[in-house]
Amino acid sequence: MKFVIVGFGRVGMRVCRILQSEGHDLTLVENDPEKVRRAESEGFTVVEGDGSAESVLEEAGIADADAIAALTGDLNTNFSACMLAKHYGLRTVLRIDEDYRQEIFEKYAEDVDEIIYPERLGAAGAKTALMGGDFNVLADLAEELSVATVTIPEGSPVVGERVVEVELTGDARIYAHGRRNEPMKIPLPQTVIEPGDEVALMAPHEDLPEIRAFLRGEEAAAA
Repeated sequence: MKFVIVGFGRVGMRVCRILQSEGHDLTLVENDPEKVRRAESEGFTVVEGDGSAESVLEEAGIADADAIAALTGDLNTNFSACMLAKHYGLRTVLRIDEDYRQEIFEKYAEDVDEIIYPERLGAAGAKTALMGGDFNVLADLAEELSVATVTIPEGSPVVGERVVEVELTGDARIYAHGRRNEPMKIPLPQTVIEPGDEVALMAPHEDLPEIRAFLRGEEAAAA
């Protein structure tokens, strides 16, 4: 597949490395000369310029790319890049910071295919979103973590909580969420857990039984 990646910061760099390791064709857009040099030193094809400019994106190959990920720290740049790419029929993945208000998330979510926010998911999530994302199959997210799904029952202590606020043991974290009989997605910060929802989580294998019990409310019942 062919991708255009806008931004070679912490997330963009890792996304590029993942895609490169899997043999995909990608072009990077970056306006910081130092980051351009770093990317070129790693063997990436780079177009130096403003990722919100159509001429720059055209030079990067959006006319025949499959998807774009706009991963800079500037929401305006990211949104402009995605909107321009939409006109070319690309799948669009928009990075947004976790602390934006609910109405802003909802506005942008209507216009792009996926929103990711690195504070919760990071580079592997962005890569999965670019691919059209089966969030039940994310073996590349972490080599030392196991992946599991849990259905949240009525008596769970996390019912009514926002997904992003659920605290799990150690390195465990929720990376996807779905309503009953709906596909899983990266949860937006305002998403509240309801009975019957499914959550997908990553955790060290030895912590999974305790985390499953917590999410199902079994600890509370035992107490």
